[in-house]
Amino acid sequence: MTQHLKCAISLTAVFMCCGPAIGAVNETDTAPDFDEVEQSYPEVPVESIQQFVQIYGIVKDNYVDNKNDEQLFQQAIQGLVSGLDRYSRYLSPEDYKQLVQYTDGDLASVDFNLNYDNQRQWTIQGLKPEADAYKQGLRNGVSVFKIDDQELRKLNREQVNALLYGSIGSTLSVQLGQTTKPISLVRTKKIETDIEAQLLHNQVLLLKVRVFQQDTANEIKRLIEENNPSRLKAVLIDLRNNPGGLLSAAVETADLFLNQGIIVTTKSRSEGNQQFQALPSSEFQNLKVGILINTRSASAAEVFTAAMKEHRRAWVVGEKSYGKGVVQKLFPLSNGAALQMTVSHYYTPSGKMIEGVGIQPDQLYPLQHDMKEETYLEHVAEIVANRR
Repeated sequence: MTQHLKCAISLTAVFMCCGPAIGAVNETDTAPDFDEVEQSYPEVPVESIQQFVQIYGIVKDNYVDNKNDEQLFQQAIQGLVSGLDRYSRYLSPEDYKQLVQYTDGDLASVDFNLNYDNQRQWTIQGLKPEADAYKQGLRNGVSVFKIDDQELRKLNREQVNALLYGSIGSTLSVQLGQTTKPISLVRTKKIETDIEAQLLHNQVLLLKVRVFQQDTANEIKRLIEENNPSRLKAVLIDLRNNPGGLLSAAVETADLFLNQGIIVTTKSRSEGNQQFQALPSSEFQNLKVGILINTRSASAAEVFTAAMKEHRRAWVVGEKSYGKGVVQKLFPLSNGAALQMTVSHYYTPSGKMIEGVGIQPDQLYPLQHDMKEETYLEHVAEIVANRR
């Protein structure tokens, strides 16, 4: 029997006999609630293991740099999980420990700012020596060429900040030059996420919702009531750059304005399907509602927008949303690491998938580079107020 075949048989036994994950984590977008689960694993075909061992041997013997067994297995695991979709990933023990420390719905940025200088470049400012980005080689005064494959020189400050912001614990890539290798950074700097309310001159109440948190629905209700709903022409909910947050918060917020019907459906191969319905209510039923979205509006923000749009309860303005419609779960492993894996998809009330598709606005109206933010919001508010 050849050495590779012996390895194949041994690895097959390992793959079939390895114990189940300690627990699973329900993760709507951010932090988890632990729940003990039992799992069964299918047998892995011996032929596939043999092919893996063959490739493993070729790589170990012939790759230009020496790679030890631990490095090769870590790469194999990462490739298996990351190849599933754009969200699933293998978390090292350190990454997993960091993730579970975060709280639901937190919005974060990286540990530095970007300023536009006289050379028309975005440069790093405010980076401290103890920061993770500093340890990875970034320095104050260095210009940034791309974030997540988008060239910064083509963007305004609002758009640059949108690239920096995301769910706490999520990652982004920073590329300093056209030919340099991207650096992966974790968003760890918490951003204040209180809802900003502003009563515009045309009696439209503007509500900037940065992320859906546990108290989002109650806060929106309070702000509307404080501004006397009977005097308002409309409420404009600004979800631009909102990365999502808690599914439950998006459902509760939609329920403020809907009195019946499906809000969202989740479909899962392993966990079955779930449907979330609006409860009968007369609250804010006569209040005109507008929603403003852009290409960075994602996940729970898309769930809320789709429900309001398809029930014809809101007029949606802006750009097509990001298209993240997944429910993920964290599966802790015995070595302290974990798998973060997609287990369900979101579907709109009419049964349309959000993932990879996004939500189209009723009225396409992106922010132009030469338009001020205040002017843009006033125009959108007028659009919403004049809708019949």
